[in-house]
Amino acid sequence: MNNADLQKRKESAIARGQGNMAPVYVDRALNSEIWDVEGKRHIDFGAGIAVVNTGHNHPKVKAAVQAQLERFTHTCVMVSPYESAVALAEKLNAAAPGNTPKKSIFVTTGAEAVENCVKIARAYTGRPGVIAFNGGFHGRTNMTMGLTGKVNPYKIGFGPFPSDIYHIPYPNEYLGITEEQALADLQMRFTCDIEPSRVAAIIIEPVQGEGGFYQASANFLQTLRKLCDEHGILLIMDEIQSGFARTGTMFCHEQAGIEADLMTAAKGIAGGFPIAAVVGKADIMDAPIPGGLGGTYGGSPVGCAAGLAVFDVIEEEKLCARATQVGAHFVEHLKGLQAEYPHIIGEVRNAGAMIAVEFVHEGDVNKPYPELAKKLSAKAAENGLVLLSCGIRGNVIRFLPALTIETDIIDEGMAIFKRCFTELTQA
Repeated sequence: MNNADLQKRKESAIARGQGNMAPVYVDRALNSEIWDVEGKRHIDFGAGIAVVNTGHNHPKVKAAVQAQLERFTHTCVMVSPYESAVALAEKLNAAAPGNTPKKSIFVTTGAEAVENCVKIARAYTGRPGVIAFNGGFHGRTNMTMGLTGKVNPYKIGFGPFPSDIYHIPYPNEYLGITEEQALADLQMRFTCDIEPSRVAAIIIEPVQGEGGFYQASANFLQTLRKLCDEHGILLIMDEIQSGFARTGTMFCHEQAGIEADLMTAAKGIAGGFPIAAVVGKADIMDAPIPGGLGGTYGGSPVGCAAGLAVFDVIEEEKLCARATQVGAHFVEHLKGLQAEYPHIIGEVRNAGAMIAVEFVHEGDVNKPYPELAKKLSAKAAENGLVLLSCGIRGNVIRFLPALTIETDIIDEGMAIFKRCFTELTQA
């Protein structure tokens, strides 16, 4: 069995829409290292897209899952519930920023979490409208595609999308979009498209994931919070990629000192097991009637067991602080490379261990270089390094290492990155 043969089988058996970045098929993984079916070792700078924040096969998560498998794997939390779901909800409620009493629900995917936020917001406010941001990514269901502010590849050929969704610019200093412009555009939506009294919610990622790892400032999030309060609009924080210690705090928006009305959680919640959640203010969460929320696999007992273990690992191994250290170490490497190639590396940025490098031609922010990002991720894969690209212009490489990654593994991986980058840019 080899990678090439498996890729041929995959292309024959799985729809092309569910593509894969590189023809590398995993046999086993541990912390920040992956071994493929041919026995080749790969350093993982993607962590399953910010899912295994605690590393592949963390012993504590593995033990919790094994213990749960010995008892039961599924009963449906809405039919025959179990203590681990209650305990994980309690952990989430306590960890969510702000002092208002919280409640949670469990679903299976991040897109489900976002979609349920919209349902809850509409049930609570009795309003239809939702405002999202250009460049945002919220999922691949019909509702969440509508909310997503990036067409290629997520929305091509899939419309029409739901009504009463409106987009405004995401403030972005590097691309020349000021906070004042974003807020002025929001006021224009209120003037031209939908009055504030018909808007149920505004949804925002504190750090845009697929959009390119641009971060909203504390001031902007505080201004949004005030504006939502003035108009009776709910503020939804999409923390699917930025949560669970990834940015140096348990959830990113606590760095702005604000409290969301509703928050999504997924990806890093359970160390690789499929579970997601909506966490919100208790009175808002209780707006839908019993049976209005849920799902067959939501709150899987295996996922709940893993999630409780992840909470323990984050606390015991001080992964919030470690995320800050990891991010700083990556940035040190990337800033050094930027000093050598200022005409290609337009910006290096990070929020904890959400790290990005943006490529441009001739040092010009208006001349994105997506070809380099695409070639670099492919070449890195050939050389034993997992890299992810992103960005509304396709010209960003994002680094999402496990927060448990060893420093020498970072250095080894960055040496591969620099070598591949240099070979491509000098060719």
